[in-house]
Amino acid sequence: MENHVYNVNLKWTNDRKGTISSPELPISIEVATPPEFDKGMPNIWSPEHLFTASVVSCFMTTFLAIAEYSKFDFISFKCDSEGILEKIEGKYLITKIILKPEVVISDPEKIERAKRILEKSEAACLVSNSIKSEIVLKSIVTIENY
Repeated sequence: MENHVYNVNLKWTNDRKGTISSPELPISIEVATPPEFDKGMPNIWSPEHLFTASVVSCFMTTFLAIAEYSKFDFISFKCDSEGILEKIEGKYLITKIILKPEVVISDPEKIERAKRILEKSEAACLVSNSIKSEIVLKSIVTIENY
């Protein structure tokens, strides 16, 4: 496989805040130190949010690809996530990311298949495989008749 490059630029604006952008994307995102830290700012995306978002968005795109490849039909997909920040040996680490995917399907006989695809998606997620944080999967598969 050939290498791919993803460009992200950061420009400090003021205080503990900056703007990230990419020449490949039309939207910039304001980022700041989270309010839990000294001089942190509320209501702005933090590196901790973006780290967690990176894992959950990769999990979703991997699930969508595997579901499509597997010809697995589902009604809806959503995933809540939690990034757990801890201080270990004097250093802050996101030690765990809890993914809480919820898949709605119409066929009750495909619950186990849905769970296998979710597990396979977590195992294949390139972001999860690139970090040392523990990834915990807490899947819910719901049946809906439509």
